[in-house]
Amino acid sequence: MSLSLGELDDHLFKCADIIRNTVDKTDYKDYILPLVFYKTISDTYDDQYEQRLEEYGDEEIAKRPAFYDFVVPEEYAWEELRAQNKNVDQFINEAFDALSEANEGKLEGVLRADFVAADALDDQKLTTLVEHLSTYNLSIERVPPDLLGEAYMDLVRHFASEEGRDGGEFFTPPHIVELMVRLLEPFEDGDTFHDPTCGSGGMLVEAARHYREVQGGDPSKLTFTGQEINPDIYAIAKINLFVHGLNGDIQRGDSLGDPKFEDNGELDTFDYVLANFPFSADWPKDDLQDDPWNRFGWADKLPRADRGDYAFIMHMAEQLNDTGQAAIVVPHGVLFRKHESKYRKPMIDNDLVEAVIGLPKNLFQNNSIPTAILLLNQDKSEERTDEVQFIHAADEGFYREESNQNILTPEGINKIVENFNDWTNEERVSRAVSAEEIRENDYNLNIALYVDTTEPEEELNVAEELATLRELQAERKEIEARMTQHMGALNYE
Repeated sequence: MSLSLGELDDHLFKCADIIRNTVDKTDYKDYILPLVFYKTISDTYDDQYEQRLEEYGDEEIAKRPAFYDFVVPEEYAWEELRAQNKNVDQFINEAFDALSEANEGKLEGVLRADFVAADALDDQKLTTLVEHLSTYNLSIERVPPDLLGEAYMDLVRHFASEEGRDGGEFFTPPHIVELMVRLLEPFEDGDTFHDPTCGSGGMLVEAARHYREVQGGDPSKLTFTGQEINPDIYAIAKINLFVHGLNGDIQRGDSLGDPKFEDNGELDTFDYVLANFPFSADWPKDDLQDDPWNRFGWADKLPRADRGDYAFIMHMAEQLNDTGQAAIVVPHGVLFRKHESKYRKPMIDNDLVEAVIGLPKNLFQNNSIPTAILLLNQDKSEERTDEVQFIHAADEGFYREESNQNILTPEGINKIVENFNDWTNEERVSRAVSAEEIRENDYNLNIALYVDTTEPEEELNVAEELATLRELQAERKEIEARMTQHMGALNYE
């Protein structure tokens, strides 16, 4: 049966309705997403096993693990789950353990939900949920990865919306991600992408979608990696790469304290880094005074322990290869806080900053402050050498209001990208500024220093204003005459 994206979305969204009021809505993702993944890999294994069996005519050969992305033990196939009518929660927990063990570390920390601990998810609720998911075969042999992956991302977005403020911790709004990817394009076969604070993996997925749908490329020829500290969100990102059919890996851990993508004391480097790191968060400063990877040598002092913004930025700069580029969401304070000028200085003096783009406030679910995108480039073109483009994209022409959140419009995104690509100087919007001018401003990158961001005053028509004044004066004389007449009639002097 051929499924449309809308039908698949509706099918998956229904899962939340089934368990509504049995677990907190902030936990929906922890139970539903692993089950969807379980269903997908089980269906995929069954389909691929039948293909191997038909091809080789031998059950033992057809079961060889090398043929499969993920092996599913027979006793824990999805159909075995459907056959359970008692202790369904315990069977799911056992199935998750068996899947993790059978796949030699590939699913480590991914299937971590504890269904037994969710008391309200009783046999009846779980049986209903399992039967609902059984409606369609979700094998990647039958549902194209772009369709299945998009439906999965729609489900992630849905849960982020359900969670409201907390959802912003793992999900960057798609309009912002689209802008970041477009600022870095075009891409080529063989390019590598990394997100050191990847959340649910949305930035990596968007880069793949862009390469496929806009550039007409094959995302399987790109490599995507990421690191995420939150174990539950890490699991979502890990699943996300698989259902999208992308090459790469997601590792769990703190990118600053324990970077996973390194070899013999050297950080792995990438063609592109995209990130929305946690703003002004604590970081393990004391443990990294003598950083084994030599990431934090931009100044004689490390960033404050309770404000890790520049620690993340320095880490990402070290992750760029000789031609690498980065798009990083930053709070505006990073651009102008006085005590951090010592970190901005090497960025400017080494010609690493390509652009600073100021965005509207209230774009994110988890904070309403205005943000900016910092673009870094290790290999700027000759005509951009020793210049930084500042773009003021916070005015109403770049976004629209939707309920309690602002959304960048397609026209606004296009204008930002066009101004950046053309290196445009446009009054009140954008300006290419020399590194020398930035030095004269003590390395302050506040956009308002370089682009006039004040509201324009309405043009005054002197003739019209004088005419209005004369009319008002005449009206006043008429009123004063009437008042004098009334006062006389009342014998008031």
